[in-house]
Amino acid sequence: MFRRREKDRIASFIGFGSTFKGNISVKGMLRVDGILEGNIEADSLVVGEKGNIKGDIAVKTANIGGEVHGNIRADEFIEIDAKALIYGDIYTGKISIVEGGVFNGRIIMEKGVSKVVELPSKEN
Repeated sequence: MFRRREKDRIASFIGFGSTFKGNISVKGMLRVDGILEGNIEADSLVVGEKGNIKGDIAVKTANIGGEVHGNIRADEFIEIDAKALIYGDIYTGKISIVEGGVFNGRIIMEKGVSKVVELPSKEN
């Protein structure tokens, strides 16, 4: 489900071996393969298998492959990969948990606001 969007341009990156302390706000995609201690706001988030986040997350979409200690709000959807470890509550519209992924917390499924698109009629 999320794999198509991984092709989107990564706006910010915290690499393996790097540590970042503090809140971060990103327009676009944030990828975390290192350690981040603080809250995250971004359009989308990818946490690699070696990534580790301690803080709350607010995004549209998330793909979690590493470890997260904190609550996650993913407005559209979240995907939890096989090696992920999540300790906290998740608020989302859609969720996918791959076999092997570990999740300890509550999931609150929220309905998104549906948008009605009116198409112009063909008048001859």
